[in-house]
Amino acid sequence: MKMFKNYPAGSGLVWCLVLLALVLVSAVEALAHGVTAGDKGYIQEISGVMTLPFIYLGAKHMVTGYDHILFLFGVIFFLYRLKDIGIYVTLFAVGHSVTLITGVLMDVSVSAYLIDAIIGLSIVYKALDNMGAYQRWFGFQPNAKLATLVFGLFHGFGLATKILEYNVSAEGLVTNLVAFNVGVELGQLMALGLILIAMGYWRRTKGFMRHAYGANVLLMTGGFLLVGYQLTGYFVS
Repeated sequence: MKMFKNYPAGSGLVWCLVLLALVLVSAVEALAHGVTAGDKGYIQEISGVMTLPFIYLGAKHMVTGYDHILFLFGVIFFLYRLKDIGIYVTLFAVGHSVTLITGVLMDVSVSAYLIDAIIGLSIVYKALDNMGAYQRWFGFQPNAKLATLVFGLFHGFGLATKILEYNVSAEGLVTNLVAFNVGVELGQLMALGLILIAMGYWRRTKGFMRHAYGANVLLMTGGFLLVGYQLTGYFVS
């Protein structure tokens, strides 16, 4: 992982504004783990194997998951090889699939507010990792791959809780859940593709390393905002 040698006070204004906009949108949109009213009604009404609709729902969930986009932005910030990016994508997919399918089939429900607060903390964690904070504070580099897998596990539990609330038909449930995860993977690849295009242009500029620290500071701030928003919802609901 790259380390920062200098910490500029002002940097990456455009990227900071983009990240801040994503955070504000995520608050308005119930922070990514909700299912829209239209999708909720559709899920409750259908039964049997519905592969393509659930692939679409999974992809839509990922593409509109702003906390995911912030986390993925942090994960690939210093990844340049497609092989490395593929490893992280796979780890997330495995974690998400395990807890989503297990949570729904075993009827395991966890507060969505608490799960989303933990996801917000994962954004904070990754931003600090990118800033080299753990090496300075504790003298070691945490395992980024393990952190990505754990994030996937929590995200799967969060969505499993939502699906349980909507009483999805038991007919074709396993197939539909697998299809949903395929959609999540496709949506993740689309989101990553857009992020990589933007990052590719940014990395070729002379100001990338100069602005990188500031971007991760705002990424961390966004994570804390998500945590505060979700904990507030948990205690007042």
